[in-house]
Amino acid sequence: MKLIHPTYFPSILSYALMTTGDKILFEVSDFYEKQTYRNRMYIQSANAKQMLSVQVKHTHTDGKQLYKNVLVSNDFDWQKLHWRSLETAYRTSPYFEFYEDDLFPLFEKKYKFLVDLNLESILLINDLLDLEMSYEFTENYQKNYDNITDLRFLKNAKKQPAIVNEFSPYTQMFLDRHDFMPNLTILDLLFMEGPNAVSYLEQIKNLWQSTRQKHS
Repeated sequence: MKLIHPTYFPSILSYALMTTGDKILFEVSDFYEKQTYRNRMYIQSANAKQMLSVQVKHTHTDGKQLYKNVLVSNDFDWQKLHWRSLETAYRTSPYFEFYEDDLFPLFEKKYKFLVDLNLESILLINDLLDLEMSYEFTENYQKNYDNITDLRFLKNAKKQPAIVNEFSPYTQMFLDRHDFMPNLTILDLLFMEGPNAVSYLEQIKNLWQSTRQKHS
């Protein structure tokens, strides 16, 4: 079993490790932290790496709230902004038009809880890539677990694991302007590689496993 946070259209590494065949335990019972993948994804734009952030409502009490209780703020139409950004970046990519009809409804639906949005983004990618996932949710927070691979550190959007630097490049939209950007949102891989994204995810899983064996 793997312990990981459900995040917003997860990074490629996170998504690859969620689809290993192991049961997933989604961490939803810890305190919410700002500036993590829980409410953001990164795409490649013409100018640079671009962050798309989900607007959330913050508590005015003690500043702490459980991840599973975090509310999405729909006062600002952030979904329209995200979709327009994706269109601008990927409209001419090989597979954007192939998947847009399946993806667009998620950017119209209004969500109450951030966890629900994130889970639906993950399950939608599963459907598009024909991948299965068995999962459940934490009911209480535990700092340490026995016999569970703890991947909660992958929520950190500011510090990339060293393994990311070993990712094989795939064709991205703006390689004439930027170097290859590893570990963007799974959407970047989907729009560029389509069904072949599954093979790339397998490479990432194999790389992760071989790296762990070297350090065990």
